[in-house]
Amino acid sequence: MRELCNNYIMLYQPKFVISNQILNNIANIVAAKEFIESAPLIPAWEANFRREAMERTVHHGTHLEGNKLNMAQAKEVLDGREVFGKADDIQDIINYREVLSYIDSVAKKEGKLTEEVLLKIHAMTVSKLLPDDQRGKYRTQQVFVTNSRTGEISFTPPMPHEVAIAVKTFLIWLNSPDAQNLHPTLKAGIVHYNLARIHPFVDGNGRTSRACATLVLFLSGYDIKRFFSLEEYYDTDAASYYKTLQETSNQKVTDESKRDLTGFLEYFTKGLAIELIRVRERVQHLSSDLRLKKRVGQLALTERQAKIVEYIQSYGKVTNREWRSLLPDYSDDTILRDIKDLIKKKIIKKKGMTKSAAYVMK
Repeated sequence: MRELCNNYIMLYQPKFVISNQILNNIANIVAAKEFIESAPLIPAWEANFRREAMERTVHHGTHLEGNKLNMAQAKEVLDGREVFGKADDIQDIINYREVLSYIDSVAKKEGKLTEEVLLKIHAMTVSKLLPDDQRGKYRTQQVFVTNSRTGEISFTPPMPHEVAIAVKTFLIWLNSPDAQNLHPTLKAGIVHYNLARIHPFVDGNGRTSRACATLVLFLSGYDIKRFFSLEEYYDTDAASYYKTLQETSNQKVTDESKRDLTGFLEYFTKGLAIELIRVRERVQHLSSDLRLKKRVGQLALTERQAKIVEYIQSYGKVTNREWRSLLPDYSDDTILRDIKDLIKKKIIKKKGMTKSAAYVMK
């Protein structure tokens, strides 16, 4: 099989142009990466950043594929609490958390994305969601890629008998010197696109391809403290995500070496740049604000609490109406618990009563 793959590997050499947009995106990514990695943050803050990035990745990565649980419910599942919802949606959340834990372990061992790793990622992604003979196994039937939001067919992936050779060939290229010489963000984007295009499995391809792209970033020195989530950008505008995949996949080409990935790589690097700039701004605010450091010390705040404190510092106070708009994905009870905790920690205090109440820095 490997010899056959080598005969066809030229067909799978990715074609793209390093456009000005890609260059600008990578420049922003590198700048944000350097700042985030050098910024002085106490260990408790770093642990919170990693935890919240995991929560965002799990929620948005599964929501993008049709999971009906909202962010608050996903967090409840991750915290081990009972949630009212479909059993499959709950299992989906649990599975993707395990996938992220697994790719962390692979990265820490300085491994690489092999066929064995790919199949295990898929098996974990669809654990208890697909039959045994479909978990971590290439599909044996033709499938059609559809937009999970609209149900429309996006494109038709390779025939079942082409899947194994396509995956093996692509992975040979991925672990070749040519691929290793690429910038990590381009390599990760190529992984994301190609696995989504080949669509090796009956279901779970989107989550698997994004997890593999994240793993490639980690393995290439772009873990960036595990502070980021690729999936949130895609889920925020799912229509653009599916449209970009569809436009790239529906190009009329005679073989894969002629398929132009430039458009998808522009989209992929833009998403990563936007996410890292957002993380950098938050890190910059926390690491440079001496008043907050003095008040918080070694106390660990959640991302929600940090948003509340940052809003108060920017605008002087936050009212009930404002914190509902600031954190629309969370229940009043959840936010009020956060606020009471901030009061208990003597970071903020309450002014006024009932509906006219506001919270200010203590």
